Amino acid sequence: MDWVWEICKDYVLKHLRRLGDNDPSQEMQQQAFIEIMSEATVTVLVQEPWHNSVRFKGLAKYDASTMMPLLSDPENFLLEHFGGGKFKLNFHQGLNFMATKNFKPEAEPRWKDLPDIGY
Repeated sequence: MDWVWEICKDYVLKHLRRLGDNDPSQEMQQQAFIEIMSEATVTVLVQEPWHNSVRFKGLAKYDASTMMPLLSDPENFLLEHFGGGKFKLNFHQGLNFMATKNFKPEAEPRWKDLPDIGY
C-alpha cells in the first residue's frame, strides 16, 4: 500500500496543518493516514470512447471495509473484475477529493456492458 501513501501524502499533511500541526512526526502522519483511510472511498472509473471524445464511466465504489483487495494489488484486481482498459482510481474522504491514480492493464475489456454507477 505504499503507492496509496505516496498519492495521499499531501492530503494528509494538509489535513494535519488544518488541525494546527505544521511539523507532524512520522507517527502522527501514519496515524492521520490510517484515520483518513478508514473514512475514505475509492471510485473505479474507466475511460471509454464517447462520440468524438472520451468520458469516464463509473464502475464501482469501495469503502474502507471493501477496498483492501483493490489497494493491495490494483492491476490484478482491475484485470479480474473489469478486464483491460484505462482506469482511474479516485480517492475521497467524504466529499473531499484526496488523490487519483491511473492504471492501464492490458486485456480484453469486460466492463463495457456494466452500468455506469455515476460518481
